[in-house]
Amino acid sequence: MHRLTRTGGTAELLRWLAGRAEGWAGLVGPDGTVLHAAARTAGAMVPDVAGLVAEGASALTERGVQAYSVDTGAYTALLFPLGGSSPGVGDLGAPVLAVVTPRPVAAGLATLLADVVLPLSLCLQAETLERKRRRVDLADSRGREAVLHLLMTGQLSIAQQVAGALRPRLPDPVRVCVVECFGGGRDEVARVCADADGGRSWIVRCPVYARHLILVMPAEAETPEPGAVPPDETVAARVGDCVVGVSEPVPLADTATGYRQAFHALAAARELPTRHARFGVSPDSALVVGPAGHRWADELLNPLLTHVPRRAQDPGSQELLATAASWLAFSSHATEHLKVHRNTLAARLRLIGELLGLDLHRLADQAALDLALRVRSTPAPACTPEPAQSGSPASGTSEAAGGLDAILVRPAVRDWADQQLAPVLGAEETLRTWVRCEGRIGPAAAELGISVPGARKRLTRLETVLQRSLLRPPSARYDLWLALRSRDLAAAA
Repeated sequence: MHRLTRTGGTAELLRWLAGRAEGWAGLVGPDGTVLHAAARTAGAMVPDVAGLVAEGASALTERGVQAYSVDTGAYTALLFPLGGSSPGVGDLGAPVLAVVTPRPVAAGLATLLADVVLPLSLCLQAETLERKRRRVDLADSRGREAVLHLLMTGQLSIAQQVAGALRPRLPDPVRVCVVECFGGGRDEVARVCADADGGRSWIVRCPVYARHLILVMPAEAETPEPGAVPPDETVAARVGDCVVGVSEPVPLADTATGYRQAFHALAAARELPTRHARFGVSPDSALVVGPAGHRWADELLNPLLTHVPRRAQDPGSQELLATAASWLAFSSHATEHLKVHRNTLAARLRLIGELLGLDLHRLADQAALDLALRVRSTPAPACTPEPAQSGSPASGTSEAAGGLDAILVRPAVRDWADQQLAPVLGAEETLRTWVRCEGRIGPAAAELGISVPGARKRLTRLETVLQRSLLRPPSARYDLWLALRSRDLAAAA
């Protein structure tokens, strides 16, 4: 009896009781509702179990007795309130153990049922507490995921309000860390992460990648003790089958940028013996476009920002902006990130494309939209200012009228492009072909005259060289398209 309680729980214990009673065993509510049940065999038929149980449960409630039996025809129903002498006995809402057995009742069966009441009650309580714990854990996980989603879409104030009910408080500035777990479960790795920094990091189970944990860590740690190891390095050292990528320090409002950096660092860490990498110093493309880039982004996004839905149930501008950002970051996995159906995502993308006049099937238009969204989320004073130029357009004339190419020829953007492509300078054929083929491996392999696995291996090596993710979203393909386009425009000038 106690072995079954420890190893099988309520279900196995009731199955064992049904076998001993050669009939039916179950737990019922005071109103006769069956909560758990088991029969001696799958096809065992006991006449009018519901009637017997309901009659006995009603009698127990009315009389307040500790046991009750009902005889009818060839069967007897024995009922015992759960709990015995423990607290809660006599509660009108306490479950009742009910056993229906053939007559005559086997010798010692009533004593056996009286003995099983306490372990069965404890087992049921333990299972109830476990279900509640899982619901609390799920609610906490969903709450943290919601806060991360708000941070990724730039809704900082709402994220801080929601996070106020959870612990720890959101740090600012932060480093974003992505931990890829292979053998061990995410829950165990999350405990290691929490222990590594004393629970100061905001730990979220990634809603898109089942093996990823996302940590939003304080960027400026308290004064470390001599020989102290950063939490991300501790996790990589203690968990032998995980890979860790870490971003640069970023403001809390730029969590989305930090996540992209950490994801790119993760791609580089997979090829390192330490299984750990930090994002190299490299300016974000949104920081080098200058005021003209802000004007261009505002003009491009204006139809989306001013969109008013026809019906109340249709998505508004903020929802469409969040959808665009999620799809550009996660591609088809955006359905998991946004918790929407794929048809809903497709309909929203069609609407976004129509509003902006973009073909979102083209990598060039995807790169333009991605850059515009990032520029819009970057404060204008943080951007590289325009150098003074003679004959520059008057203040009333927007340079954005010249389109994205007018932004990509800026000296600061050209310098940024050179920095992005420096690791592959002189060996750009595979990268250019892949970008020209809209980031698709099959067409790129055919154009290069190699197999698809061969093209994938080349791109994997490029991930290590560039320290950027290419094959899995969030991918660096948008920045690489912009960098290659900027180089081509400079060469043609």
